[in-house]
Amino acid sequence: MSGTWDRLRGLPLRVDGYALEGHEAVFGEFVRRTTTIHLHGAGEEGVGEDVVYTPEEQEAHQAAGPVHPLAGGWTLESFCAHVESLPLFPQPPEMAASWEYRVWAYESAALDLALRQAGTTLHEALGRELRPVTFVNSLRLGDPPSFEPVRERLERYPTLRLKLDAQSSWDDALFERLAATGAVDSIDLKGQYAGTIVDQPPDPDLYRRVVEWFPDAWIEDPKLTPETEPILLPHRDRITWDAIIHSVADVDALPFPPRMVNVKPSRSGPLPRLFELYDVTAARGIGAYGGGQSELSVGRGHIQLLAAIFHPDTPNDVAPSAYNRPVPPDGLPSSPLVCVPDRGFRLAGYAPAA
Repeated sequence: MSGTWDRLRGLPLRVDGYALEGHEAVFGEFVRRTTTIHLHGAGEEGVGEDVVYTPEEQEAHQAAGPVHPLAGGWTLESFCAHVESLPLFPQPPEMAASWEYRVWAYESAALDLALRQAGTTLHEALGRELRPVTFVNSLRLGDPPSFEPVRERLERYPTLRLKLDAQSSWDDALFERLAATGAVDSIDLKGQYAGTIVDQPPDPDLYRRVVEWFPDAWIEDPKLTPETEPILLPHRDRITWDAIIHSVADVDALPFPPRMVNVKPSRSGPLPRLFELYDVTAARGIGAYGGGQSELSVGRGHIQLLAAIFHPDTPNDVAPSAYNRPVPPDGLPSSPLVCVPDRGFRLAGYAPAA
């Protein structure tokens, strides 16, 4: 059977021009900026979201405007190769992953446009089914840490599942309250990040308490050191990886074969790399779940649709964006999320769960 990319690479694509649209949201002290790419061609529009985290790089992208030579007749494959050859940043980006994020924005917009010009949807083009998506709400508990974000969510949404960023500042009382909810599906140790606002050093005491208090949860992104590895050794079948997974080569480089990995489409960047990652993990029997990047526009729908196609039954970190507000409003859709597709690579909305 042909690979996923083989079903898409030959799609004809006409691009007449493009435009950029900026977005901004405030999450506590963190100001998030993203940019929507609007590709136009043959009377249709395709959209993708640039999730680069550095605000100055987003501002420069928007200020520069549509400067890249994208117009012409292409296949999806030739357009993607062209995008990857362009100087998408005037100078090397501050974060190495930003190149993938920006490539993803342009190529996901191209995928949307090509599918809309073909009059079809992504799942139809792939000959696959859209299934309801189980999701978790990813949270940090503040500094100093507090149970309140969890309490507020579970009062409104008692069946909500959680992914929590563990911190050394958590005390045993907080661990006990969190464990008692029975709502924690995964714990992110943030051990594979460096130089970010979410860094968590490899703390053997924290790791020990995590594996003991949450014996059934996935353990994401530990840092393996002589002090932490003995603690984690009996729990290897629960360890999953996120920040270091961009491609199949990164899966091959892991210290031991994983049962599960976090596949973030924007972190893979080029479409061929992403679809190869889906194909190879499935062939090897490696589970996958999706993750987001605090998207503010169309990007959230993109990752929800991909989860519905490739890994609907895992703890996908793709909750509707309103769950990320300090206090989520009432009336949000619950898990599992029933995605209603529009033409192209686009989410029209959500249907009530059966």
